[in-house]
Amino acid sequence: MQALFWSAATIAAYGLGKRLDRRLRQWWTAPMIVAPVLLIALALALHESYGAYIRDTHWLVALLGPAMVAFAIPVWEQRALIRRHWLVLLAAILAGSVTAMASVWGLSEILGVDGALRLSLMPRSMSTPFAMTVSADFGGIPSLTAVFTVVTGIVGASLGGLLLRVLPVRSNLARGAVLGMGAHGVGVARAHGLGREEGSVAGLVMVLVGVVNVLAAPLVAWLL
Repeated sequence: MQALFWSAATIAAYGLGKRLDRRLRQWWTAPMIVAPVLLIALALALHESYGAYIRDTHWLVALLGPAMVAFAIPVWEQRALIRRHWLVLLAAILAGSVTAMASVWGLSEILGVDGALRLSLMPRSMSTPFAMTVSADFGGIPSLTAVFTVVTGIVGASLGGLLLRVLPVRSNLARGAVLGMGAHGVGVARAHGLGREEGSVAGLVMVLVGVVNVLAAPLVAWLL
């Protein structure tokens, strides 16, 4: 019964987040922010541990595999956009991915962070299913990577919106790419608030970043 309770609570919290996001369209209403906040509050109120929660909802984590396969759909739907701007998109994805991982490595060296914690931080700039897969390839802790990914999305969406207001970025393609690269799922929600094209580009970049990094993960792990 407890397993059913936490599974139902997780699905209900995500559904509530989706409804809230459709109504308000703010970065902080993204389901990946609303659902964890509600579940943490519920776990604290019931004095439940994370271990008990994840044990009862492990089947939801297993669904991340099929979710990765489903990411092929938006790539196919946006194939015309890829054909028109493939060189720019490729350059943005490679530059963003290298910068994200190099900055983690450099800051970890400066702050003395090493071992599994550093390796868990490195894939934080891609969507959760891809980040957890890459983390496992690197030798990190996938569940810890998922937390870093959510935090990165929240901070990235907040700072990304501010930067787009300050910097002279007028291209819809560039605006969407910035949010999709820097804040993945939360950034996509934020980009849809700016416009349809920005949202489409952000979603496409988010998926392509994950695909490229998963394919490159064995080589990067070998270099590390």
